[in-house]
Amino acid sequence: MQSLLSFLKGLGASRLMAMFAVTAALISFFAFVIIRVTTPQMTTLFTDLSLEDSSAIIKDLERQAIPYEMRSDGTVIMVPKDKVTRLRMKLAEGGLPKGGGVGYEIFDKSDALGTTSFVQNINHLRALEGELARTIRAIDQIQAARVHLVLPERPLFARETPEPSASIVVRVRGTLEPQQIRAIRHLVASAVSGLKPQRVSIVDEAGQLLADGEGTDNENIIGDERRTAFEKRMRNEVEAIVSSVVGAGRARVQLSADFDYNKITQTSDKFDPEGRVLRSTQTREESSSTVDNNGQVTVNNELPGNQRPDGASNPKDQSKKSEETNNYEISHTTKTEVTEAGRVNRISVAVLVDGIYTKNAKGEMVYQERSKDQLERIATLVRSAIGFDQKRGDQVEVVNLKFAEAPAVVPINEPTGLLGMLQFTKDDVVYFIELAMMMLLSLVVLFVVIRPLVRRILASEVIPALTGDDAALALSEQASQVPVPTVPSMIDVAQVQGQVHAQTVHRVGELAERNPGETANIVRQWLTEQAA
Repeated sequence: MQSLLSFLKGLGASRLMAMFAVTAALISFFAFVIIRVTTPQMTTLFTDLSLEDSSAIIKDLERQAIPYEMRSDGTVIMVPKDKVTRLRMKLAEGGLPKGGGVGYEIFDKSDALGTTSFVQNINHLRALEGELARTIRAIDQIQAARVHLVLPERPLFARETPEPSASIVVRVRGTLEPQQIRAIRHLVASAVSGLKPQRVSIVDEAGQLLADGEGTDNENIIGDERRTAFEKRMRNEVEAIVSSVVGAGRARVQLSADFDYNKITQTSDKFDPEGRVLRSTQTREESSSTVDNNGQVTVNNELPGNQRPDGASNPKDQSKKSEETNNYEISHTTKTEVTEAGRVNRISVAVLVDGIYTKNAKGEMVYQERSKDQLERIATLVRSAIGFDQKRGDQVEVVNLKFAEAPAVVPINEPTGLLGMLQFTKDDVVYFIELAMMMLLSLVVLFVVIRPLVRRILASEVIPALTGDDAALALSEQASQVPVPTVPSMIDVAQVQGQVHAQTVHRVGELAERNPGETANIVRQWLTEQAA
C-alpha cells in the first residue's frame, strides 16, 4: 500500500484527475455499448391507436413488466420482437385494442334501474355506431372508420315515417373499389332497421364523396358491375378456348358488351274465336189475335181475355212471335311480360393470335403466318363461345400478327440448405449493421483516444538510481537522443564541441528540474564515492 500511495503521490494531482476522467469516460462508453447491444430488438405491437387504447395497453404492459416504446405521439407502441405474438393474443383476450369506439360493452357496467329511457336510447345508438365502425375497420384497405346514424322517431298522428340515414367517414389505404363501397353501404343498411343502402353516404379522409345518400348512383353502379363481370367471364372463356388451339400466351382477347339498362313491362290480351263456350240461353214466344166487333166499344171488348158471348164471330187476325237469345264465352288470354334491365344489345370481340414458329435447316426459329382457313375456324369457335347473333349486330375479328419478343427473364433460384437458413429480414440486416458500427466505433475510441491517453499518463519519466559513471553515461545518452533544442542566447559558443557540450548541459538541467529527488540521490551518491 505504501508503494501504491507513493506511486500515486508521484503522479501528481493533475495526472490523477486525468486518469479518473479517462476511466469514467471509458466505463460510460462501454456501458453504453453493452446496453445498446443487449437491448432487445423492438418491433411494432399496434399502430393507429387512440389515446384510450394506448393508455390501457401501456398500463397492461407495465403490470407485466415488459419494456415498451411509444412513437408518433402515442399512436404506435413498440415491444420486444420475441414477445409480439404472445402480447397480441393476451391483449386480444382482454378486448384490446377496442378501436377508439364504444360498443355494446357500454351496457355491461350500466345501472338499468336508475337510467331513463332517453339515456338508454342514446347508449344504444352509441353502441350501434361503435360496432358498425369496428366491423367496417375489419376490411383490409380501411384504417379507420367513424359512423353517424340518424334514427328519427315517428311523430304522433303522422301518416308517413321519416326514413333513417347514415354517414360514414373512412381513412383508406389506396383506393376503394366500387364493389367495396357498395358492400359497406349494404352492410350498414342491413344492420339498421328501416335503413336503405341508398340513404348511406360515404366520405374519405380527403373529403372526397365516395357515395352520396340520394340513391341516384345505385343503378349505375349495379349496371357497371354486371357489365364488367359479364365481359370478364366471356373474355376468359374465349381466351381459354383460343389458347388451347394456338398455345398458352399466344392469344390476346378484348371483349366489349353493350348493355341496355331500361326496364320494360309489356301486357297483351289474346282472344280465340274458335274456343266458344255456351254460357246461357233465353227463349221468348208471343202470340196475338184480333176479332171484328162491328165498331162497338164495350167494356167487355176492352178487357184482356174478354169473354165472348155465344154466337160471337171468330177472330179476324192471329199472330205468333218466338225469340231465342244464346250467350257464349270466348277464350281470352292476358299476358304480362317484364324485361329486367341488363339486356345485351351487342357484343364485339377482337382476337389477336400469334403465328407459327418452325426451325429451318440452320436450327433457327422462323416465323410463319397462320392460314386463312385456320383463322376462320378460330373465329367460328369464338362465335359459338359468345353466342353470336348477327341480328343484334355482334362482331368478331380474328387477326394474325407477330407478337413482340419479350425480354428474357432470368429465373431466381431460391437458396436451399444452409443458405436457405441464412435468409435474414430487413430488421435483422439493420440490427447486424448497427452492431458492426458499434464495434467499429469502440475499436476506434479504444486505439485512437484511450490508448494514447493511458500511455501518456502512465509513462514513467523517473530516472533509475544509477551509480557513478553509469548515471553520467545514462544522462549523456538521454541527452544525445533528444532533438537538438535551441541554444540559449546567454551561452556564446564558438565551436561545435562547445555547442554539443552546452546542449548536454541544458538537457541535464531539464532532467534535474523535472526529477529533483532522483537528481539529489545521484549527486549524493557521487559525493559518497569521492569521499571513499
